[in-house]
Amino acid sequence: MPSHDANQIADRAERIFEQRLRATLEKTHAGQYVAIEPESGDHFPGGTLSEAGAAARRAHPEKPSFILRIGHKAAVHIGAVR
Repeated sequence: MPSHDANQIADRAERIFEQRLRATLEKTHAGQYVAIEPESGDHFPGGTLSEAGAAARRAHPEKPSFILRIGHKAAVHIGAVR
C-alpha cells in the first residue's frame, strides 16, 4: 500500500474518531484500543491492539483499518519512561 494511501486511511479514521467516537469511547473504553474501517465508519473496540484488529479483519477482511488507543496520543509506546 503506498504511503499516501496509508496516510489517507489514518486521516479518515482519525476524523471519524474525533467527530463520532471520542466522547463515548473515552467514557466506556479508556485505555483500550479501537480499530476503525474508514470507508464504512465501522469501529471495533478491544482490550488489546490484536483484539481490535482481529475484529476489524473479521468484519472487513479485504479492507484496511486504522487502530487507535483510546485516551492516548499513540497506540503503542516504545522505550523507557523516566
